[in-house]
This record gives sequence, structure tokens and C-alpha cells, in this order.
Amino acid sequence: MSTENEGTSVPAAPSAPPVPVESPATPAPAGSAPPPEPADAPTAVIPPVEGAAPGAHEGPGAASGAAPGPGGQDEVAHAASGGWPPPPPAVPPYGDGGGGGHHPWGSSYQAPEPTPGRRRGGLLAAVVAAALIAGGVGGGIGYWAAERNDDGGADSTTVSASDNPAGFKRDAASVAGIAANALPSTVTIEAEGSDGEGGTGSGFVYDKQGHILTNNHVVSSAADGGKLSATFSNGKKYDAEVIGRAQGYDVAVIKLKNAPSNLKPLVLANSDKVAVGDATIAIGAPFGLSNTVTTGIVSAKNRPVASSDSSGSSKASYMNALQTDASINPGNSGGPLLDARGAVIGINSAIQPASSGGIAGSGQSGSVGLGFAIPINQAKNVAKQLIKTGQPVYPVIGASVALDEQGDGAKITEQGAGGSSAVTANGPADKAGLKPGDVITKLDDTVIDSGPTLIGQIWTHKPGDTVKITYKRGGAEHTVDVVLGERKGDS
Repeated sequence: MSTENEGTSVPAAPSAPPVPVESPATPAPAGSAPPPEPADAPTAVIPPVEGAAPGAHEGPGAASGAAPGPGGQDEVAHAASGGWPPPPPAVPPYGDGGGGGHHPWGSSYQAPEPTPGRRRGGLLAAVVAAALIAGGVGGGIGYWAAERNDDGGADSTTVSASDNPAGFKRDAASVAGIAANALPSTVTIEAEGSDGEGGTGSGFVYDKQGHILTNNHVVSSAADGGKLSATFSNGKKYDAEVIGRAQGYDVAVIKLKNAPSNLKPLVLANSDKVAVGDATIAIGAPFGLSNTVTTGIVSAKNRPVASSDSSGSSKASYMNALQTDASINPGNSGGPLLDARGAVIGINSAIQPASSGGIAGSGQSGSVGLGFAIPINQAKNVAKQLIKTGQPVYPVIGASVALDEQGDGAKITEQGAGGSSAVTANGPADKAGLKPGDVITKLDDTVIDSGPTLIGQIWTHKPGDTVKITYKRGGAEHTVDVVLGERKGDS
């Protein structure tokens, strides 16, 4: 719809179609053809002009019986043919533009000035048309540009990384570099007992002879007539056998059957040199997800931890652990905890469980950012003994201490296990003068707040080491040197 007259009144049509005439007008010769019909002549019938001769403008019906007008036969013929309007007189008396008279043909026609409303309407139409054209052009350009960008054209604003292989070379000291080096030497262990019960854990290559270092609780179910296998990151799977287990340390050594000749042992660090805040990388198979790598830091050292497997049927293990916030979950057990160089600083062994619930109602808690690893210095000593003799050797003081009291120290009980003496006769504690009821508060420079803390600290040493023990008796504090004894095997 045109917007030209929208909102404005339409001027009234003239009483007869005006015909522009140049001034002065040139008289039309007699008998000449009538002037052409105006191009914009209205289609509606126009009423007779005031003052005209009767019947002069009545249309075709006036031709019969009407006297010819001043125009003679040509006018009559023109009228008879239905032409409209009739031709002007041959020699009008007002043809010079002057003179009197008010014949409708007597004044020259001037186009009326457009009203302000019509001018605005025309401008509005032009602006709307221009806007539509501009919108169409802009839309076309946008579509063209989008097509170009979709095709990866030069106008794209995205930036693509280079596919040059040199760009994918990662520093050996990066997490990716360390993982790439350590994963081929880390295995996923599957253990199954003779009753069909078992689980999944982790381990890592200890030496080129095919020994794998792991946790005791990972392989204990397969130790007596069960099945044991180790799968490498490349998918190759090997049957294995238990060489030795240390339940108290929660350390075990297994050996691959038909071990490959290209085994690459992981480098072992000095865990005594680890500092709080050092970067850590844990590798293992949490919840059976093999070859999982997580990172964190050493969040504490010398953390006394007493742990047992989820069944609760086994005896507790004690460790003076490295604490890390690297994500460790069930299945990470036995895997390596690495430092920023990729050297092993510990064996992932335990986690702090959530207060309640578990993963999908399984009862197995996930990582809460508190994982514990056996320091590799201790694990290495245990592994050497297991490979050599097949059984662990524990350093001892020869005294039984309470395991359920915390805060005041490790109290020597009044009676030992099974009704035996709490202090072994002629043992290390007896020789140092310790008695039932004494409360041990320090071992060397480490504060002892419980029985498990004392055991964990003692087990960081070797049989024959001399340690300084501080204890309280009757409110008085005493310090003595104790030469550690030994106990072979788990009892």
C-alpha cells in the first residue's frame, strides 16, 4: 500500500479535466484532428460544463438531431465517435490568454502545489524504500560473509593452531612428558581369590627382572591359590605371582611370568628430601579406569596413618605417610606417586574416606583431597627384604602400646596380647628401663600423640638403629636411648 496520502486529506478533483495550454495559445486550424486525450484522464463521467450550448457535451447520444456547433462537422463527428473531451473552438476569442469570458477552457492550467502532508508522505515513502533497499543489501552482504566464514574464508576471525608436529613436542619435565615416560612402566593389577573374590589395583615396574611393587591389600586375595595378572598401558597382559607380602607395611612384591625383556623400571627418589608444597603426580587405575593421571602437591609429611582394607577383616597397617591432594581413589592403591622430575616418592596406599555415603551407593568413598602414600625409602627397604627372603622384617621396641588413645602419647599397656607381658623380657624396652604405664611422648624429635604414631615412626627405621625415647612416669619426664630389635614375618 502506498504511504503517499496516508494521514492527509485528498484534494477535491477539478470539475473537468484541465488541459495545459501554452500562453499565448496557437489557434487550431479548421478541420484539424482533435488534440490527444490526457494520459491521466479520470474514468468517471464528468458533468456538463456550465454555460455550454445545450447538448454540446452530452456525449454520443447528442449527435442525432442536434445542430452543429461552432466547430462544424468535425465537432459533430468527434462527438459521434464518442471522443471526450470535445475539441476547443477553431478560433477561440480568448486564445491570446486575455479578454473576458469564463469558458472552462479559457484559463491556462497550473498543477496544484503539493500539500505539506503529501510532501512528507512522499519523503517517507522514499526513506522507507531506501531503508528496505539498504536492509536488503546489508542482509545480502551478511549472508555472503557468513557463507565465506563457514567455508573458512579469509574473513574468518578464528585462529587455528599449527598442525606442525614440532608444535606438539612437550617438555620432558611437563606433566604430559612425565606421564608419557611413567605410564609404560605402570600396571593395572587384577587379583582374584580361589573363592572368586578380588579387586583391581595398581603397581609399577621395580626392576628389569620383572618385579612389580604394589600394596599388600591389592594382592592379598590372590596370595593363596588365586589368580593374579598385570596389564601394561599398551594393553599387554601378563600372569604374575606373589613373591612376598608385608601386611604391617602394606607393601607387596609380585613378579611377572614370562616378563618382557624391555622392562623400564621407574626411578626411585629420596623421600626424606621431599618438602611440603612439592608437586606430585599420581598414576593408577581408580575405580578400574586404567592409566589415569592426576596431579597435586605434598600437603603434609610424616602423617601417622593406620589403615586396613574395606572388608575390615585384615589387621591394620601403619605408615608415616606422605599426604597429597592429588586425586586418589580406590584402584589407585599400589600405583606410584611421582615428584616433578618423574621419580617415585611413594606408593599410593590410603585415602581419608568421606564421613558417610559413597560412590553411587557402593560404600566406596571418592577422593576428598586427602591421600596417603608410603614413603619410597621405607617401601624400598621392605621390597629388598621381600625379594631376598620372601618375608618382612620389622623393627620393634619390645613393648605393647595402646592403640585407641590419642593426645597424650603412647601408653605402654599393663598386659600384652593374649595375656603375655606388656614389656618383652630382655627386649629393647626392658633393657632401656621402660615399664607398663609409662607414656612415650617423643621419638627423637617427633612428638608422639598415640600408639599408631609411635609404631609408624619406629617402622621408618631398621632393626639395630638407636632411637631416643622421651616418656613420662609419675609426672616426671625421662629420656632414654633404645636400640631397636626385630621381628620377622607377620604375626
